[in-house]
Amino acid sequence: MATELHETIFMAKQERHKNLFLNYKNLNIFPVELLKDEGLQFLERLYMKRNSLTTLPDNLAQKLPNLIELYLHSNNIVIIPEAIGNLARLQSLDLSNNALQFLCPEIGRLRSLRHLRLSNNQLKCLPPEIGDLQDLETLDVSMNQLMSLPDRLHRCLSLQNLTADHNLLNHVPRQLCWLHRLNQLSMAANRLTFLPLDLGRSRELQFVFVDNNVDLKGLPSYLYNKVIGCSGCGVSSQVSEGDMGEVLGEVLSEALVGLPAEVKVVGSEADNVVPLEELAMRTLHRIYHHRPTDLNLLPPITLPKSLLDLLQFPLGHCHRCSQAMFTIIYPKLFPLRDTALAGVHRRTTVSFVAYCCSSHCLRTFDLQG
Repeated sequence: MATELHETIFMAKQERHKNLFLNYKNLNIFPVELLKDEGLQFLERLYMKRNSLTTLPDNLAQKLPNLIELYLHSNNIVIIPEAIGNLARLQSLDLSNNALQFLCPEIGRLRSLRHLRLSNNQLKCLPPEIGDLQDLETLDVSMNQLMSLPDRLHRCLSLQNLTADHNLLNHVPRQLCWLHRLNQLSMAANRLTFLPLDLGRSRELQFVFVDNNVDLKGLPSYLYNKVIGCSGCGVSSQVSEGDMGEVLGEVLSEALVGLPAEVKVVGSEADNVVPLEELAMRTLHRIYHHRPTDLNLLPPITLPKSLLDLLQFPLGHCHRCSQAMFTIIYPKLFPLRDTALAGVHRRTTVSFVAYCCSSHCLRTFDLQG
């Protein structure tokens, strides 16, 4: 096996191969032949799947400077060296099925990276620096132990496919709704109880899978015309029989479990006056949102930082008129079993919830309109 490996690498050097396949070679250390002398300056794709590697060499970028794709699926890699950030041309990195417990911040220096696969590891968190990967199109972090996603993930403006199935996530950052190229979001088998009000507002987002989040009982009405997966959601719901109004009220209350802390008031059709704080926030948003003014230039006495952050990322937008909302919502329930999708999603008890900005919008909202 050693002789065959040596010959394979020797030929790759002699003939200046761009692709090198070292899958299934029973390797437990990175081959020193790859790192000798000047390395493989012409190599662009390195395949080392299903070996027993535990780490990578610090001089990998120095010896393989033109690497574009690196496939390390199914090894025993525990740690990635900080020098990984020196692979300036790397576009695809597959570290699935390893033993990673930590991902170094230097991953954020891979500014050419388009595809990052980290599924089936032991990651409990992701570095905020992932948000620096502005060319990233695919991120797969499924089957880890993540309890949250990085707040800066919304800076990955090219992200199209985000998969985070089988983790310990209990919420979806509302900032993800600002990823206007995101086409598919999959967060099945987590601990979600609530989804952002704006999820599905982007026309580009067409596929949302939240199956087997048993405590998730409400879906934003923006998802009504999307391809959704919600099998096994809301199955823990036990609503007793009784007056229809009381039953719907109880179902709505369950669907709103996990509301963001910024929500101070849950309005109803009987409310005719919007609170002053909400009106002030909407006015400020109109003033600053469509101008190139930095929100940090607002007078410091105007608002606390928490509300300044809300100006940049509102709770959501009215599902009827698109008015930004900050501290109050007016929810309206549409049980999925009463919609045309009932025949598609059988093993679920979730409802669609429309979030409106006023009692007027609440009364006039039509899910199928």
